[in-house]
Amino acid sequence: MKIEQSETKIIVLGGLGEVGKNMYCLMHEDEIVIIDAGISFPEGDLLGVDYVLPDFTFLKQNESKIKALLITHGHEDHIGGIPFLLQTVNIPAIYAPNQAKELIALKLQDRNIRYDNLYTYDDKTVLKFKNIVVEFFRTTHSIPDSHGIALTTKNGTVVTTGDFKFDLTPIGPMADLHKIAEIGKKGVDLLISDSTNALNEGMSISESKVDGALSDIFDKYNNNRIIIATFASNIYRLKHIFETCYKHKRKICIFGRSMENNIQISINGGYINHKELLISPEEANNLKPSEVTLLCTGSQGEPLAALSRIAEGTHKQIKIRPDDIVIFSSSAIPGNALSISRTINKLYLKGVKVFTNTLLSDLHTSGHANIEELKLMIRLLMPKYLMPFHGDYRMLKNHANIGIECDIPKENTFVLENGNILTLKNHIITKSKERVSGDDVYVDGNRIGEIGSAVLRDRKIMANDGILVIIANIDMKKRELLIKPNVTTRGFILVNENEELIKKIEDTSTTIIQNELKNTNDSTNEIKSKIIGEIIPFIENLTGRRPIILPIITEITK
Repeated sequence: MKIEQSETKIIVLGGLGEVGKNMYCLMHEDEIVIIDAGISFPEGDLLGVDYVLPDFTFLKQNESKIKALLITHGHEDHIGGIPFLLQTVNIPAIYAPNQAKELIALKLQDRNIRYDNLYTYDDKTVLKFKNIVVEFFRTTHSIPDSHGIALTTKNGTVVTTGDFKFDLTPIGPMADLHKIAEIGKKGVDLLISDSTNALNEGMSISESKVDGALSDIFDKYNNNRIIIATFASNIYRLKHIFETCYKHKRKICIFGRSMENNIQISINGGYINHKELLISPEEANNLKPSEVTLLCTGSQGEPLAALSRIAEGTHKQIKIRPDDIVIFSSSAIPGNALSISRTINKLYLKGVKVFTNTLLSDLHTSGHANIEELKLMIRLLMPKYLMPFHGDYRMLKNHANIGIECDIPKENTFVLENGNILTLKNHIITKSKERVSGDDVYVDGNRIGEIGSAVLRDRKIMANDGILVIIANIDMKKRELLIKPNVTTRGFILVNENEELIKKIEDTSTTIIQNELKNTNDSTNEIKSKIIGEIIPFIENLTGRRPIILPIITEITK
């Protein structure tokens, strides 16, 4: 796709109409700078799909123009796509804050990808390319080293917040309000801003409030073993769990690989102290309940996560005790409420006391800005134009309305879709009629983009209606069926309990094959197509179901 060179383009590849797979880029003349490369996790209908990626086609077509990939912070929806991007497109350099850099390096190591151009930036770093100048400002989020980015070309300045909130009593460093205001004073043309909590009134709860709520539980149940499930990526939550355990003289045993990796990186980077608290499962089982805290994954009720296996009684190292205290220091991601409820019920059945985040107990707070914080960001940066980002349509739309309340003209707000392009020229922004592919790309194992709608449709049919296999042996020279077709199924019906139905399918298949063999021009592929075409409506009429029909024809020569 050829784009006019004198204009600055903002090209969105992912992150609009969804919470996840954030990726967009800024292009001026022969230079492209990419911001973030995230993934999203598949919904339940994407059977067999491991991850969902943005479409990298535009970047592949313009590969020679790419100068760098800039990372705002280290969450999966911002860095998870990097290994797949590097396998597809040549990226000359990746710039990331320290925590994100370490997580990226571990991710690449796990996939045996060697990449030597991974660099660290901080809020004092300035990157100067031929046409684009980049600077960074510190923000507050649930992971250390989160940053917003300001990108300037001769046409104007674009600022992206990354994921952020304003917390005046954070566990880690505060957002750099002064630098944000300074960037605003210089002049911001377009603000690309996090919309995740654009439907939530007021200000988000401070992380220090969560610290207090956890401390209260530790004080009240100081003789019980405490099990905490939280997001492995919420480093500041993990930090104050360590601090709380240190104050209450408890050791910590970690369960879950992602939790172990994040904590180790955070200890190495100096974000988490008291590594001496860490113990093995064997040590945890030999200590008094009052001396142990178990820190594990599974806050979303994931079947294979540590807490789910503990609740199920299938964990090899830890068995639940009736006097255990379990804390869900998290909120339910949309779609996970049922699985979380199942896990909690299993814990209650074992006599465990469970604490979850409620209006009366602040055991979790979001890392994203509520409405008043979104207003504050707009007021500090004073942008001429606003592009809400990182959220589904209603979040984006409400964020645009918030911008209008903060004196941004309605015509200067853009609620876009993946693949849309904005044009910035002489400080004026318009929506381009051109677009790039904003489609989802599916990862299944090591296969990227090979799983399309047809495969997913077949998987859904097999999941719902099963598969029926018809095996026939024929002599193509004599054009005769040697033996009655054999019919077997998986996920459709039980053969032993439906002998009459199976016989009808065998008889019908026999008739179809014999009729087709009379036509001397038909190949085995044509016979297979005829079987599929006639057996599907036949079975649907008898059962109301449409299984996948798989004919297997073996040519036997006597």
